[in-house]
Amino acid sequence: MAQGRIGRVLALVLAGGKGQRLMPLTKYRAKPAVPFGAKYRIVDFALSNLVNSGIYAIYCLTQFKSQSLQEHVTKGWQFGGALRGRNFFVNLAPAQMWTDERWYEGTADAIYQNLHLVTLFNADYVCIFAADHIYKMDIDQMLQFHYDNKADISIAANRVPVNEASSFGCISANAEGVIDGFVEKPVKPPEIKSAPGYSYVSMGNYIFSREILEEVILSDQKNESSSHDFGKDIMPKMHDKCRMMAYDFSTNEIPGKDRPYWKDVGSLKAYWEAHMDLLQHPSALTLYNSQWPIRTVSYSDPPGFTYPAKGMSSSVEGCLRAEASQVLGAVVHRCVLSRHCIINSGSVLDECIIGQGVIIGENCKLRRVIVDSHNVIPSNTVIGYEAGNDAEKYHLDEESGLVVVEMPQVQLRKGQLSGPLRFNWEMFSS
Repeated sequence: MAQGRIGRVLALVLAGGKGQRLMPLTKYRAKPAVPFGAKYRIVDFALSNLVNSGIYAIYCLTQFKSQSLQEHVTKGWQFGGALRGRNFFVNLAPAQMWTDERWYEGTADAIYQNLHLVTLFNADYVCIFAADHIYKMDIDQMLQFHYDNKADISIAANRVPVNEASSFGCISANAEGVIDGFVEKPVKPPEIKSAPGYSYVSMGNYIFSREILEEVILSDQKNESSSHDFGKDIMPKMHDKCRMMAYDFSTNEIPGKDRPYWKDVGSLKAYWEAHMDLLQHPSALTLYNSQWPIRTVSYSDPPGFTYPAKGMSSSVEGCLRAEASQVLGAVVHRCVLSRHCIINSGSVLDECIIGQGVIIGENCKLRRVIVDSHNVIPSNTVIGYEAGNDAEKYHLDEESGLVVVEMPQVQLRKGQLSGPLRFNWEMFSS
């Protein structure tokens, strides 16, 4: 564990994103709280990487629609008994307007408004990591890289094809990893000199030596023209002012004969693709590595159940299923079934993501559909086969053709709540 040898390490997890491109999944929740992989939340991957890497002092910086995220972290990510203390914690740090009456105005501003946490912990190194990506990474190896190279700033850099790099912050670095350029979302991304056709893109994960972090954050706050964002404002200016290093993510090694994985699930298409990655065998994103567990809240739910019903047999193939999910005389192919969902007889589901507490009625046909939590799909419903009809009734994602059935509004005993007062189902779900 590098942090024990190199000094005190504090992690600040950026978990306040709106996730507008993931609408309507982010209608009632922050992006890091969006469900993933049948029983997890997106934030679980960042937190699991940190804890698995031996980093136990963690603040989650929250902001928009944070209720379900706060409940999830409170229920599932607290150290108990003898471990709880100054050096062992996963704490929430909501926007508290310490400096003045305003929300976080960017990723760097979020750190500025919580700079006192760095001081109180007396950190030597600060890991600033994103909570809204799906990734598996041994951060201890990046810390050691940062220390060995006497870096002021280290950026986790992923190799992607040049034609896919324009939507990211792109890094130019020499053979040793020293960064000599950083461009946010360039039209023509710089290629890796040793790997033509590929570019280094920033994963949004940074390690700062404390002194340089304090210097750049305070300097950025004085710049009235800054949007106070690491990728847009800070990183492009720092490569010629300090020692900035690119940590090649492809060199990361995960215990248990596993491999590193990273995907920005910022769009519905990418979110669905990451789920489909889970359904491969072997999978680029496995959840079955006991040496690198992805942790989450544990509930005392019964096991999943499959059974023929109404004279119809059940078929479940290539699926990921959470506790208490039931398939009763239905055909389910390449799907992700969350906790307490029920798929009733005669229904056929293909490449779907089914949320918590969803009930699919009899004789339904769903293809490439994301059904958000607590929906009831009436019997004989067909979704995912006729775009015009889907667009009228549901959310049709034009980029991917995926259909999303958003969480329902509250059903009151004497009517339905409408207007700006909407029901946050997740506040009342376990």
